[in-house]
Amino acid sequence: MIAMSGAIKKTTGLTGLLVARNAHYSLTRLYNKILKTLAKMPDESAYKKYTTETVNERLAIVMKEKDVKAIEDKINCGQIEEVIVQAENELALSKRIAETRAWEPLITKPPINQWKWPHV
Repeated sequence: MIAMSGAIKKTTGLTGLLVARNAHYSLTRLYNKILKTLAKMPDESAYKKYTTETVNERLAIVMKEKDVKAIEDKINCGQIEEVIVQAENELALSKRIAETRAWEPLITKPPINQWKWPHV
């Protein structure tokens, strides 16, 4: 259970998604890990630029707000538990992008019609 604006949250109402016990700690930790991973990418990487901006904005909200409901309202991406799942997924993605060095040019040119739909 988690206290939210004086009330005790017993469930998320979402199958398989348990109530977060310490949302502030979880989000702070996840956002800092994402920023650490992004720091390994070149500054000209669009993914790094825009993800760093979003993560810093969200981290500032988490650091400023003590009330979970206020964090949910300001981030506006669902319940805090959903925001935690989103941060976990972003961390996994950022690690994968850093590992594959996705910002580097392709080794070979893509087929001419690769980005056209429907394929001719």
